[in-house]
Amino acid sequence: MKSLVFHGNGCTVYNSDGEIVYRIDNYDRKCSNEVFLMDLTGKVLCTLLRKKLGAFWHWEGYKYNDPKVKNEKPWFQVRKNCKFLKRNSECQVTMGCYEARTSCYRIEGNALKLALKIVNSEGGVVAEVKQKQSSSGIVLGDDVLSLVVEPHVDRSLVMALVAVYGLIGNKM
Repeated sequence: MKSLVFHGNGCTVYNSDGEIVYRIDNYDRKCSNEVFLMDLTGKVLCTLLRKKLGAFWHWEGYKYNDPKVKNEKPWFQVRKNCKFLKRNSECQVTMGCYEARTSCYRIEGNALKLALKIVNSEGGVVAEVKQKQSSSGIVLGDDVLSLVVEPHVDRSLVMALVAVYGLIGNKM
């Protein structure tokens, strides 16, 4: 959960070979309203924007570099389900926000840690984030995580959803 940018907030994602795959940065400040998911070269893959709808906040993910282009529709939308005084929190992910408005995924996690599962509409786990352990079983720091993604799932979508969950929980 460390940014590659000096004095930046975000995280760096490595594959199992130790190579950088994704970077997530919000250059402005922690808990920013605009966050970027990038590849190794810095190409923006997804822009995440926090939006207010009535009294509630939600996050929208745009697959293109500039979400301010007219008539561009969000790739997905994430809303936190309100459950007061609960440690576990849940978010609904809506894909194709302005078309069919289908809830394809649900994010289930612990509000105190960035441990979560992304579950599809049939209830199957498609991705899971948990605290990383060394091969000898030693649990590493709270900001060192392990992500397992099923082969058929869009990895950039999963990373964007993990980033949104971290932003909702003020972890990034």
